[in-house]
Amino acid sequence: MELNTIKPSAGAKKARRRVGRGIGSGLGKTAGRGHKGQKSRAGGFHKVGFEGGQMPLQRRLPKRGFKSTTAALHTEVPLRELERLGLDEIDLATLKQVGAVGQRVRYAKVIKAGEITRRVVLRGIAATAGAKAAIEAAGGSVEAGPGAAA
Repeated sequence: MELNTIKPSAGAKKARRRVGRGIGSGLGKTAGRGHKGQKSRAGGFHKVGFEGGQMPLQRRLPKRGFKSTTAALHTEVPLRELERLGLDEIDLATLKQVGAVGQRVRYAKVIKAGEITRRVVLRGIAATAGAKAAIEAAGGSVEAGPGAAA
């Protein structure tokens, strides 16, 4: 192989489409734009969803739903997760460290889902009434500090 013999493989290079260059090209006369209308003319452009002045579909349909921007900052931790961790003192940093909650979470709340038999102390984490009762029944305590969401 020599540098002067290198060439692209067959079909790799395709000639660009030259429109409006006579009927023999197949793209003469209207140059592939059809007949008349806004899209046939120079500068003929309308935005996506435009329906010629008719009320567009996205405005005719009702608005639905809501996406909370703070949902990723709040999370719930079930009692069974606290049981599984095997730690005596639990705070938000501990939960992040062991992977029980995501790194972006700012507020965690313990919910009564599952059982707890171990003594645990929650620091700076809120708990529902049922979860608090279950933790205290197992000999633990809930110390909701300034970082806890009520």
